[in-house]
Amino acid sequence: MPMIADIYYQVIGNKIERLPPVVLIHGAGGNHLYWPAEIRRLPGYRVYALDLPGHGRSNGNFQTSVNDYSRNICLWQRALDLEPAVYVGHSLGSAIAMQLVLAAPDQVSGLVLIGSSARLAVNPALLENIADPATFPKAIEMLISWSFSKNSPGRLKELAAMRMSETPAEVYYADFLACQNFDLTMRLPEIRCPVMVICGADDKMTPQVQAQFLVAHLPNAHLEILPEAGHMVMLEQPHAVAERLINFLSALPG
Repeated sequence: MPMIADIYYQVIGNKIERLPPVVLIHGAGGNHLYWPAEIRRLPGYRVYALDLPGHGRSNGNFQTSVNDYSRNICLWQRALDLEPAVYVGHSLGSAIAMQLVLAAPDQVSGLVLIGSSARLAVNPALLENIADPATFPKAIEMLISWSFSKNSPGRLKELAAMRMSETPAEVYYADFLACQNFDLTMRLPEIRCPVMVICGADDKMTPQVQAQFLVAHLPNAHLEILPEAGHMVMLEQPHAVAERLINFLSALPG
C-alpha cells in the first residue's frame, strides 16, 4: 500500500471503475482494517481505506482535534489528485468527514455517517481509564461492552478487544479528546451534499436519537437503522452495510 501526505492507505479498484471514489475513515484508535473486506471491496467502485496519521502504518503524529485530522485528509486527497469522493466515516471518522465537507465542499460528493452524532461527548470514566496505563485494560473492556450488540458473537468481541489493545493508550486518549471537543450542532444545515446515516439499533455510544437528530437537521439525508448491531455496526453487519453503501452510491446524481 502507498503512503501520501503521511497517510498510509489501501486502494482496491482502479481508474476505470465508475465514479465517485469511496474513502473510508476509521474511528478512534482504529486503522483501515476496522473496515471488513465486504466494505473495502465494493464491486465496481474504487475504494480507499485510510490509516489516520499516527494510526496503523501511517507516519506523522496523531491529532487532538477533528479539524486537524480533516486538514490531513484534505491534503492527502489533493496530493493524490483525487476526484470528489464519497467519504464514509465511522464515529470519529464521521466527524472528520463532516468537518471536511464544511472546509472543502468541492472535494466531497456525498457522506455516509456510521455511528455518528452532531456531538461526540465522551464518558468521563472512559477518558480517565484511558489516561492511566494501569487502567487502560479497563477502558478496553468498557469500549467492548458499549460498542457491540448483546447478540454479537463472542469471538467477534474477542478479536475486537485484541485489535483495540494493540493501539497505544495515548492514541486513544488524543482521539477521544478530539471527539470530546467536536460539536457541529449549529452547522449541520450547511452540509448540503447527499448523506446516508447508518445506526445500529443497539448502539449505546451514539444511539438512534442522535442519528435521528442528524437526519432531521441535514438538508439531504436519510437514516438506515440496522437490527442486532451496536456502535461497531460495520463489523457486526458487514453485508448489510455494504448493500446500503452500494444503493447509496448508485443513487447519487451523475
